[in-house]
Amino acid sequence: MCSHYQTLKDAELLLQKFGVRAPSVSTKYDMWPRYEGLFVRRPKEWDSGDEAVPEREAVIGRWGLISAATRPDAVDKAAKLSTFNARSETAAKSYTFGNAWRRAQRCIIPAQAIFEPDWRSGAAVPTRISRADGMPLGIAGLWDRWRDAAGHLYESYTMLTINADDDPLFSRYHRPNEEKRMVVILSEGSYQDWLSAPPEETRDLLGAYPALKLIADAVK
Repeated sequence: MCSHYQTLKDAELLLQKFGVRAPSVSTKYDMWPRYEGLFVRRPKEWDSGDEAVPEREAVIGRWGLISAATRPDAVDKAAKLSTFNARSETAAKSYTFGNAWRRAQRCIIPAQAIFEPDWRSGAAVPTRISRADGMPLGIAGLWDRWRDAAGHLYESYTMLTINADDDPLFSRYHRPNEEKRMVVILSEGSYQDWLSAPPEETRDLLGAYPALKLIADAVK
C-alpha cells in the first residue's frame, strides 16, 4: 500500500496531462494520509447538459476517504481509519468505499512519485518510484463527499490497489511473507475512460503499469 507520495506542483503539466487548472489553494508536496491533497474528477453536474460545466475539475480533499454514508456523530471515528488505500477487489462491497464505487465516483490523483519500503535487506529502505520519462503518474482513485454535524460538506479520496505478487517491480516491496500490493497507475490514454466508464467496465482498467516504464531509487 502507498502511504506517502509527492504531488504534482507543475501547473503547466497539470493542465497538459490532466486537463485541469491548478486551484488557488496550495497543498503539501510530500503527501501523507489525512493531508489535504489534489485529485481530478468529472464534475457531478457533467451529465446535466450544461455546456458551461467542464469535462474535468481539480478538487482539494482529504487523503483518506470518508463515506457519504457516515453519520455526523461517527465522523471522528471514521477519520481515524486507514482509508487512504482501497483494495479494488473488495471496494464495491465495502461500507467505506461501496458508495463511491457504485456511483462511479472515480478520480485520478496526479503524483510526481510514490514511495514504498524495500524489505529485501531485512530493514525497510524507503524507495521513490516514478516514471522513467519524468512525466507525472496518474493514480486511479475513488472520491466521496461527507457532511459534518454542522452541515458542512467535505471532499475525500483514496487510491485503488491491486495484487502485486507477480509484478517484477512492486513484488520487491512490503514485509516478507505478506501479500504484495501496488497502486493502480493509469496509462495516459485511459484517463478519460477511467473517469467516465460505467461501473461494470471499471475492473478492466485496473491493470499493472509496465515495470520497465518506472524507475525505483532508494532514498538516501
